[in-house]
Amino acid sequence: MAARLFLGIIALLTVLVVGGVTAYYLYGDEILAEQAMPTVEFVAPPEEDRPLYDEDGDWLVKPGVGEDLVGWEPGEFLPHPYFDQSDVMIDDAADPVDLTPAAIFYVHPTTYLQRDRWNAPIELDGNAAFRARIFIQSQASAFAAMGQVWAPRYRQAAYGAFLSTEPDALSALDVAFEDVSTAFDAFLAANPEGPIILAGHSQGSLHLLRLLKTRGSEIADRLVVAYIVGWPIDRAVDVAVTGPPVCSRRDESGCIMTWLTFADPANPNLFMRTWEEGNGSEPLRSRERLICTNPITGGEPNEEPALGRGTLVPTDGLQNATLAQGAVRARCDEGLLTLAGEVPELGPYTLPGNNYHVYDYALFYGDIRHDADRRREGWERAR
Repeated sequence: MAARLFLGIIALLTVLVVGGVTAYYLYGDEILAEQAMPTVEFVAPPEEDRPLYDEDGDWLVKPGVGEDLVGWEPGEFLPHPYFDQSDVMIDDAADPVDLTPAAIFYVHPTTYLQRDRWNAPIELDGNAAFRARIFIQSQASAFAAMGQVWAPRYRQAAYGAFLSTEPDALSALDVAFEDVSTAFDAFLAANPEGPIILAGHSQGSLHLLRLLKTRGSEIADRLVVAYIVGWPIDRAVDVAVTGPPVCSRRDESGCIMTWLTFADPANPNLFMRTWEEGNGSEPLRSRERLICTNPITGGEPNEEPALGRGTLVPTDGLQNATLAQGAVRARCDEGLLTLAGEVPELGPYTLPGNNYHVYDYALFYGDIRHDADRRREGWERAR
């Protein structure tokens, strides 16, 4: 009797756990959207709060500011236990070329998760500031060896703005973009010539995509590559008006690299639903036209999952990381960058639907470094 009771309890717990996981997979996006939406109406921030980017305090990183963050390096370089160098995709050999230092404009993703306002203050504190530092270390640092990195503070839209098409959400995004555009003015004034790399993630990528649409012609001959990562791009609606084409090979410059990382089975509804609904002022986007460029292959199509050059595996409570070579495989599948096989333990921040959004850069850190360097060479040869 006791044994049957015990087995009955175990069976009930199993059903509850499996049911909970299933509900999280199927409806997690709706639950998360409801919990993320700001609880107040949008109020335009005072004009005097608008940053002009003429002071060091307006930047997270620029020459002389935040160099300890962007200069971060992984603590160790460790081959994966099953790593085989022969499995790594080898780029076609080319004659060496002298590289001109690049200027890198990086826009960080959303770090403000509170619901008390639609736009974060320019000066972050607490967890929001901690997250911004972590993203600088795990994303922008990939480009530090290539030139000077500039990363503005900005009045980012709160997380809920990306899960709504209501006027409040669109107004919050406009405020954030105005800051990014003003920061870009200051960036260009300080870097009037030479190659430029644009890099963003999530909200940062959305603003960079809009920047390319409205101001891309200003840097057309200077653009090495734009990493529009963690934000969906429609091949017809977006690419047609941005200017730069989508990257299709490693030595190509002046193009866009973009990906959204998922594991199987993937459920991308969290961001796709709002993205496809649009705001009524643009043509409707379609998941069928979603673009994926694999950072492991440089955008070249691959039928089989390609082996990565280095994944950041966090240690010390996200304060540090090792660079694990050959730890992931991935390929583009129906517009998503899909992970194959076992994925290293990266932390507790996988989103509903097997969405590895938070780790879009960390998973392919070594590949991004390699990719940017090869595109710098391509830019030099094309001059």
